[in-house]
Amino acid sequence: MKLTVFGATGGVGQEIVRQALTAGHRVTAVVRDPGRLEVTGPGLDVVRADLTDEGAVRPAVAGRDAVLSGLGARSRKDAGIATRLTRTVLGAMEAEGVRRLLVVSAAPLGPAPERDGPLDRAVRGVVSAVLKDVYADLRAMEEQIARSATDWTVVRPPRLQDRPVTGKYRVVVGGSPARGRFLGRADVAHAMLAMTGDPATVKQGVGIAY
Repeated sequence: MKLTVFGATGGVGQEIVRQALTAGHRVTAVVRDPGRLEVTGPGLDVVRADLTDEGAVRPAVAGRDAVLSGLGARSRKDAGIATRLTRTVLGAMEAEGVRRLLVVSAAPLGPAPERDGPLDRAVRGVVSAVLKDVYADLRAMEEQIARSATDWTVVRPPRLQDRPVTGKYRVVVGGSPARGRFLGRADVAHAMLAMTGDPATVKQGVGIAY
């Protein structure tokens, strides 16, 4: 497949690029600073673009089979960035007639699992309160994606860790895994690539966790 990856210098984004290339896909990585992209290899095109400029982004998505995004705030002071930059991506995709979109969000935005215990519910509440600005940004991003003409999937992992790919995670379409506390960034990327061709995940929020 021909894939475009936004947020390609982030932890999840670089894993998407790396794993997609290993799987034989052709990848366009859209970045603000090419020097921060550690992945190289045949099949990779690196595009430097201003993600506030829809016209600059359109060539990077034109003719692609799918767009995958790891865009999001890295800290509370960056809250708002996911909504702003995703708006540009959506505009470029709709202008070019590209439909498949997968984005990373966060587990607290999904429905609370019925089988979560008191500790999990308490932790979820504390984290949501501490990161309320970041989650408000992600919620606004999800809402604008849901209004778009794309065939979207919103992937909602819990706390992220640096781990190698295991492929041993739980996936709940339209819900959240019970007691899902952690997930490796590499496995988020693995799951997103697997969902790219899965029609069951289209126009769905998908919870993933170990």
